[in-house]
Amino acid sequence: MNIQDTVDFHLRSTLFATKRMYNVLAAENGITQGIGYVLINIGKEGIPATKIAPIMGITSSSLSRLLKSMEDDGYIYRKNDNKDKRVVKVFVTEKGLKQREMVKKAVVDFNKRVMAKITPEEMETFEKVNALIREQVQIDMDEFLER
Repeated sequence: MNIQDTVDFHLRSTLFATKRMYNVLAAENGITQGIGYVLINIGKEGIPATKIAPIMGITSSSLSRLLKSMEDDGYIYRKNDNKDKRVVKVFVTEKGLKQREMVKKAVVDFNKRVMAKITPEEMETFEKVNALIREQVQIDMDEFLER
């Protein structure tokens, strides 16, 4: 089988191309794609720091360094949860909100350009295929972890 005919090839090449594009856009605004991704995943109510790493697909140590850098740069702040003092929540500062708006605009604009090129039926098929891939990944991971 030719590697270009695999699901992996198509997923990875699309993901990496998209990440490169977002890194270029983020750099124009003085941030990284990782910073932008963290910013758009923090709601008004904040987010527990432990929930960010799985969303981003990074290790907790990488996330710790990223959050420390973002805090030092004034994009976020951390605060213990009012209900459970063991939980540390991450919130966006005013400076972070300005960056988040630029990030959201870039994501929304890109999405609009892509959606203009595909039909709703194609998008539905794309979503179904992605769901099936994620399902198979979970099945394979479960089987691997059972060994």
